[in-house]
Amino acid sequence: MGREWDSSAYHQLSDPQFGWALKVIKRLDALGLSAPEQILDAGCGTGRVTAELLRKFPQSRVLAVDASQNMVRQARHTLQKFGNRVAVERRDLLDLPFSNAFDLIFSTAVFHWIKDHERLFSVLYRALKPGGLLFAQCGGGPNLKKLRDRIQQLVSTEKFRPYFKDWQRVWEYPGPESTAERLKKAGFTEVFCSLEEAGVRFGEEKGYTDFVVAMILHPYLERLPESLQLEFTHELVRHASLDQPPFVLDYWRLNLQGRKPD
Repeated sequence: MGREWDSSAYHQLSDPQFGWALKVIKRLDALGLSAPEQILDAGCGTGRVTAELLRKFPQSRVLAVDASQNMVRQARHTLQKFGNRVAVERRDLLDLPFSNAFDLIFSTAVFHWIKDHERLFSVLYRALKPGGLLFAQCGGGPNLKKLRDRIQQLVSTEKFRPYFKDWQRVWEYPGPESTAERLKKAGFTEVFCSLEEAGVRFGEEKGYTDFVVAMILHPYLERLPESLQLEFTHELVRHASLDQPPFVLDYWRLNLQGRKPD
């Protein structure tokens, strides 16, 4: 299973992710998609986006899954008003047991946390019914490059280096070309992938700090003693304050879709 999240903080701070997801849901209209009977929300987080899927497809049933027990607990609370139209389960997306089960697999802001995309797409392909659609968005390409470069410089300094000796990247930010190849290798047809810029600007230091600590830096901070966590964060925030404009996160979103042949 994946690392645990502070689901309460995520629920409060995830407006950028929620906004991107709303745009992705709206794009489903352009596909002329008939109401899917069974939907998988692959990485449901706290359930905010799942609720929008349930509202958009009022006749559909949704299985919402997430690897984080904290997220699952929060999502069950968020979605309880939808009754038996939705089930929430703790699942690892790389080990889903489903076969020919879903008309639509939907996911936003999740796949970049999974490094093995070839296996991921193979598992999702198996889970779709013939004719079913994978429609997703995640971080891709140069996503958060400025911040990631600064983090790399910081963890290479004498003070922080000992805590990251065995560090391995926790994200996978592929481009559209390699993603399209992986989708086709898994068996998908009607494949379409694209990158779009989606930078987020924060109005002040506190908002930026709260966001990066809860949404981005936690894999790093959990390796540091508490006495160094504040210093680590402060140094990154200081750099962001000197940018012009200040407190901007250079997000890029990778859109991807593919269909399982009939």
